[in-house]
Amino acid sequence: MTDAPTSDEHRLKKLRFRAWRRGFREIDLILGRFADQYGEDFTETDFQAFEVLLDENDQDVYAWIIGQSATPARFETPLMARLRAFIPGAATPGDK
Repeated sequence: MTDAPTSDEHRLKKLRFRAWRRGFREIDLILGRFADQYGEDFTETDFQAFEVLLDENDQDVYAWIIGQSATPARFETPLMARLRAFIPGAATPGDK
């Protein structure tokens, strides 16, 4: 008999699916790999921040992560900082 998945496991599975299937390959690779590597350690705050980020436009999210455009204040979260640190060479706010 197997254990039923917990709500967090189910939630993470859905987030991973959404992160890997954005339709914009660069952001798929960033968000999908990030969710695979760190998702099991997400706090409730991380889950919420990631879910909100997944609802945004792919090109905007990509530009925020790589520092190509300014990140709106509501997305300047610890999760965004970890996403930037996950990408070698990504600019941090104020680098320009």
